Amino acid sequence: MNLSVDIRHGFDDFSLEADFEAGAGVTALFGPSGAGKSTIAAAICGLLTPNAGRITLDGQVLFDSASGICVPVHRRRIGVVFQDGRLFPHLDVASNLAFGARYAPDTESAQDAGAIARMLGIEGLMLRRPGTLSGGEKQRVAMARALLMRPRLLIMDEPLAALDGPRKDEILPYLERLRDAGSVPIIYVSHAVAEIARLANQMVVLRGGRVMRTGDVTEVLADPAMVPMIGVREAGAVLHARVAGVEAGGLTQLAISGGILRVPGAGMSKGQPIRIRILAQDVLIALEHPQGMSSRNILPAVVEGLHRGDGPGVAVALRLGDDRLLARITADAADELNLRPGLSCFAILKATAVARADIGVVPDIPVRWD
Repeated sequence: MNLSVDIRHGFDDFSLEADFEAGAGVTALFGPSGAGKSTIAAAICGLLTPNAGRITLDGQVLFDSASGICVPVHRRRIGVVFQDGRLFPHLDVASNLAFGARYAPDTESAQDAGAIARMLGIEGLMLRRPGTLSGGEKQRVAMARALLMRPRLLIMDEPLAALDGPRKDEILPYLERLRDAGSVPIIYVSHAVAEIARLANQMVVLRGGRVMRTGDVTEVLADPAMVPMIGVREAGAVLHARVAGVEAGGLTQLAISGGILRVPGAGMSKGQPIRIRILAQDVLIALEHPQGMSSRNILPAVVEGLHRGDGPGVAVALRLGDDRLLARITADAADELNLRPGLSCFAILKATAVARADIGVVPDIPVRWD
């Protein structure tokens, strides 16, 4: 799948100029409220007609202001999941799903219904109405309804924004299943870094209606120059790892290209590939291997780059084997250590610093539902 977006649109107090491409997997549109994320999503699915520009999906022109082309919403075959689900309250779950299947281009959706319901864990909800469902259940039903349309592209606009912490934790594994099924590319709109770090493959960073950065999520999040836009408390890197084993004390060993990380029991089986987010504020830097420390994670690293912000902090990009880690320390500390690109050092991370919600599953072989 290839989605190409090059649009311009103006409101009374806001202007949007967005130019990017998205491929297979999950592409996250990230930015603060008012950055233009939902406007872009609305333009892609046809709910908003831009003032100018062009949008193509797999070579088909969906919108072209120069040629006067604007394909109607119902002909674009793009599924949309909003943050409130938007289920029909007078219909039970089965009927809501049947409504989505009506818009499929063939009869395959009826055959897929059982597999999609199992993937999203809603088999036992079929006779219930939306008013009796939890927030997480409503969102899973909304996802299933959108998938039964057999869309070429799925847009998820802040799908977890209305959920509390426990409900988000409940639904994230289902979003991982949907991503890893690999059957439908996803545009994921969110201002939550934790969700994007766990789910996305690519990332488009927006601010004030402009695209500030695009690229692989591991590269964008590990870029020290992105810290001001990501936020100092949310900035961090995503690493790919594999469960190496469980120690007697209960810590799980995660093998990365630069060594072994030890974190609290992740509940994963040995050999399981995962992705893990490590916050920059939880990483310390030492020039020599420290002695007499309680930290279980001390790994050799090389300074790759530094970014000094307007405040007292410095973001430091570290290379650990093939992975990149991000640390945020004070400017005084960076000067005292004389940190510079190419300098060898040690990255220090507390085992308990990694939250369970920042550890996501990555399958060896995607399980498809189609």
